[in-house]
This record gives sequence, C-alpha cells and structure tokens, in this order.
Amino acid sequence: MGQKANIRTDDTAAHESEAVSYRLRMYVLVRKMLIGFIAISLFNVVFSYMFYTPKMYRINRDNRELVLKYGIMRDKIRVAERKLEEIKHRDNFVYRALFSSDTVAVRAEPYPESKYASLRGDEYTTLMTDTWRDMDALAQQIYLESVSFDELQILAKNKERLSSAIPAIWPIDRVQLKALYSFGMRYHPIYKIRKFHKGVDMACDKGVPVYASGDGIVEKTDIGQRRKGYGKQVLLNHEFGYKTRYAHLSEILVEKGQKVTRGQLIGKVGTTGGSTGPHLHYEVIYMGQVVNPVNYFNRNMSVDEYRKLIEEMKDTDLEVE
Repeated sequence: MGQKANIRTDDTAAHESEAVSYRLRMYVLVRKMLIGFIAISLFNVVFSYMFYTPKMYRINRDNRELVLKYGIMRDKIRVAERKLEEIKHRDNFVYRALFSSDTVAVRAEPYPESKYASLRGDEYTTLMTDTWRDMDALAQQIYLESVSFDELQILAKNKERLSSAIPAIWPIDRVQLKALYSFGMRYHPIYKIRKFHKGVDMACDKGVPVYASGDGIVEKTDIGQRRKGYGKQVLLNHEFGYKTRYAHLSEILVEKGQKVTRGQLIGKVGTTGGSTGPHLHYEVIYMGQVVNPVNYFNRNMSVDEYRKLIEEMKDTDLEVE
C-alpha cells in the first residue's frame, strides 16, 4: 500500500510540473508576441514618420487637392460677389429710380460662430471656416436681392398706383410755412441731450390746412394725450411699404378706414400733445423705418431750392418729447 501511494504522489508531482512548465511556455510566448507587436508598431510609426510611404503620399495628395478645391471655390465666390454688387447697383440706382422707390431696409446678419463649430480642430480649420462663412454671406445677400426684385416686380405691375401713392407733395401750403426743422439727431431743449427726431416740424399758424401727401387709407386717428406725445394725429397707409404721419393737429377731418387722395384735406395744424407751439410734425415711414421726408420734397423743387431748404433747416424746439 505504501508503494502505491508513493507512485501516485510521483505522478501528481509530474503532472503539476508539466502544467507549470506549460503555463510558463505560454507566458513566454505571449510576452514575445506582445513585444513583437509593440516593436512592429513602433517601427511602423517611425518608418511612416521618417520615410514617404504610399499612404502618406495619398494623404498629402488629397490634402493638396482639398486646398486647391477650396481655393477655386473662394475664387468663384469672389466672382459671384462682384456680379451681385453689379445687380445691387442696378437695383438701387436704375430700377428703383424708375419707380421712385427706396432701397430695401432689411440687413443680412452673420450666422453665429456655433454654426461652424464642427469645422474646428483641423489643420485646415481657418480655410474651411472662412470659405463657408463667405458662402453663407453670399447666400444671404442673394436672398435679400431676390426679395428686392420680388418687390420691384410688384411695383412694375402697379406703377400707376405707385406714382399716386408715394408721398410726393408738401403736406401744407409752403406759403404758410414759417420755418422747417430737421429730421434726425437734434439737441433736446429740455433734456439737454442729443435725441433722435423722427420727422420734420413745419412751423406755421394754428388752423393751417394739412393735406395728404399721397393716395392711401387712413390707418389710424388718435386724439393723443394732453401735453404729451403726438397729440391729435393721422396715420395714412399708402401701401407699397409707405406710411405718413401728421401730428399735433388741432382738428382731424378724416376717419379710420377712409380712402384719401393726394392733396385731400385731412386736418388742421395745431399744438396738441407734447408741443411748444403750433406746427405740423410730419413723418415718412418706409418698410417700418422712418426716413427723411425732405428726400420727397425735392420732387417739385429745383436743385437750388432744395439746397437752400437744407441750409435753412435747424434743430426743432417745438416738441418736448
């Protein structure tokens, strides 16, 4: 029995020894494979860095082609921008002059930088971002110009109505005019600061007739507040983007919704609201923005008369608002 036990012990020891030896051989083999893999990888990196491989050749070739294509794209953008400027020039100084229409007041706003965030972190980020930014700006300008031409198309179809609707005469008899006060920034007589004046003030006697400067519809009549704001006023909608305001009236002679024609009596000069003396506050509004009414007075004035008028105008002191 003792002899059999010794034999089993020797066999067990032999098996354990073989198992240890097998694991050791496998460990050595795996270690060699890992070392070999690391060595090959390092060699490949060093070789790729030190030598011009086919892969690097393809990458560099693709990069050169990319830069070339972006360069061609930017050249095409420049050409398109020059063509667009020519179209805008004809729009503003030829087509709109034919219809006596102001330029479109809408401005293109640049896209936020977040729009180009996906292009960051690349060797060619500056090139790609600048190109796409220019392309977006061009697309916006093309859109705005298309809006302008859509408007011109409508004006062309309604030229006769437009010619009657545009504010084109003085809202009071010029013989009754004592002084004309300017549109724009002026020194406020009470607040002692520079403040924007939205129209022109026409000083004259109380009760002087006020006439519509173009065909339109009475959009609003308002008796206003005592010693504040516009006082009694009439707002005419002439369509085609034009509106006119007649404020500080003593009497309103039209009603909301009423159609009026150029030269029709709509009210009388007064001193209601925030006014320091009898006068007519007159505004011309185009596409929601106030514009200088004087630009519409020269339609029935000579160049010398217009220049003299501009020279005589001064900051208004007839309004406290």
